[in-house]
Amino acid sequence: MASNGSPPRPYTYESAGVSIDAGNALVRAIGPLAKSTARPGATSELGGFGGFFDPRAAGYEDPLLVAANDGVGTKLKLAIDHDRHDSVGIDLVAMCVNDLIVQGAEPLFFLDYFATGKLENGIAERVIAGIAEGCRQAGCALIGGETAEMPGMYAAGDYDLAGFCVGAVERGEQLTGDKVAPGHVLLGLASSGVHSNGYSLVRRLAADMGWRMDRPALFDQDTLLIDALAAPTRIYVRALLPLVRSGKIDALAHITGGGLLENVPRVLPESAHAVIDADAWEQPRLMAFLQAQGNIEPGEMARTFNCGIGMVLAVAPDMAREVAAYLEANGESVSRIGEVIEGPRGCTVRGSDGTWSSRAAWEARHTA
Repeated sequence: MASNGSPPRPYTYESAGVSIDAGNALVRAIGPLAKSTARPGATSELGGFGGFFDPRAAGYEDPLLVAANDGVGTKLKLAIDHDRHDSVGIDLVAMCVNDLIVQGAEPLFFLDYFATGKLENGIAERVIAGIAEGCRQAGCALIGGETAEMPGMYAAGDYDLAGFCVGAVERGEQLTGDKVAPGHVLLGLASSGVHSNGYSLVRRLAADMGWRMDRPALFDQDTLLIDALAAPTRIYVRALLPLVRSGKIDALAHITGGGLLENVPRVLPESAHAVIDADAWEQPRLMAFLQAQGNIEPGEMARTFNCGIGMVLAVAPDMAREVAAYLEANGESVSRIGEVIEGPRGCTVRGSDGTWSSRAAWEARHTA
């Protein structure tokens, strides 16, 4: 009993900071977004305990399923601090689906996890709208997810994201890198910016150098610095999938954390070594800006940032021109960036300002 004789105030979930009504409203709001990503094999209804997908309805006879999950790292903090919630969902999808296509797999369906201290201000809807846009770009269905409202776990305004994607490839058609051999040509597809790796360093530079994010970038007076840094990760699936299915690509490397130096070796066989000419493509002005602002050594750039190359293809020499022409006709910027030679599995990047090789410890880390 309360001291004044009145009964105690009844506790509710909402009084503890969780609004079931807000969660239900969010599900209703994002229903049309999910429906906009519908594709053969998937239902587009949300609200069940799980989502179904029929690989046969998607055209597969004997598929291998391939799964990937990822987040967007501390780029998420940049989005939160500067109200760039609309595109970070594209990053989330891109990080997963680009990892699937390098296995030769078509992304089929996607699920997201959105966690925050309090659902408010339509932020979740903006984020999930970006996820839906990423799914449309990749041709996969958004079939479900989880929205968690957890008071006390996150600071006001903060949230976290994770994505989960499943794809399929017909048995025997998966890309394993086993066909790559000395003489293979390396093609690079241009990135759309920093993508979703290296942002702890970007944010450290921003703080130490006092960057004004709401001002035009020094390297591009027509673009705000925050817009250049928050540009969403490019999704390469639609351009690459027909080439993968035709057998004209023998390996793909998604250039994420570890940069060119440590991602390219992941798709090479034991006796193949990638040699990349860093002068073969024009370095983006954004990358030059980051390097200059941080006095970053070229070797550190090559293992921290994508340096303007978001995806690397290994193709047979007689396929290189045809593959490059097809990709350029489908909106990609393509550069012939190097070749595969005989040698221990690894990667060497050579430029006018030096030569850098993947760390000797690479093999131990990736085969442990």
